[in-house]
Amino acid sequence: MLKTEALTQAVIEGDADTVAKLAAEALAAGLPPAEILDRGLMPGMDVVGKRFGAKQMFISEVLLTARAMHAGLAVLKPALAAQEATGGPRPVVVLGTVRGDLHDIGKNLVAMMLEAGGFQVVDLGTNVPLDRFTEAVRTHRPAVLGLSALLTTTMREMKRTLDGLRQAGVMDHVKTVVGGAPVTEDFARTIGADGWAPDAPTAVATMKRLLQTV
Repeated sequence: MLKTEALTQAVIEGDADTVAKLAAEALAAGLPPAEILDRGLMPGMDVVGKRFGAKQMFISEVLLTARAMHAGLAVLKPALAAQEATGGPRPVVVLGTVRGDLHDIGKNLVAMMLEAGGFQVVDLGTNVPLDRFTEAVRTHRPAVLGLSALLTTTMREMKRTLDGLRQAGVMDHVKTVVGGAPVTEDFARTIGADGWAPDAPTAVATMKRLLQTV
């Protein structure tokens, strides 16, 4: 089995020690850090995200895979940073779970996968009110704003948040993506979001696609 394939499997199994060991070996063998990331770590998280979305994995298992992913990123980070230093500024994404909702596992996975993919992430956490979103968008001027909700009762807060941000005049050139288990494409369209995602891998893919069309 190739190192990247073994790395993917170790991520899926949540084996942090093996992920760190294989990532270090791949670097020592001369594989570019971006290739280790794209062909080793990310495919593992893609599988995990899809299995979690299909209710084939428990939250405890997802947390183990996230820990394993972090272990691999810690090994790759210095090499990736050296690459980024010659590549220009990274796109900024502001993330947050809307007011009234304390769920963060999906959002945390999105943040981790975005950082692995070369984005700069500003994670506002959970139960985020409109004024904090407004301040963050004004301060960081993100390329994308991601709103998360896991409760049907807090989906309405997504609309209130987007409406408030538009009224504040801070959303010029900012793409918006909404996500979470109860969120649908029709709902996203209704509230004027640019994209939607039911899981972390789809969220990252959607943000990348939106930025390519700018």
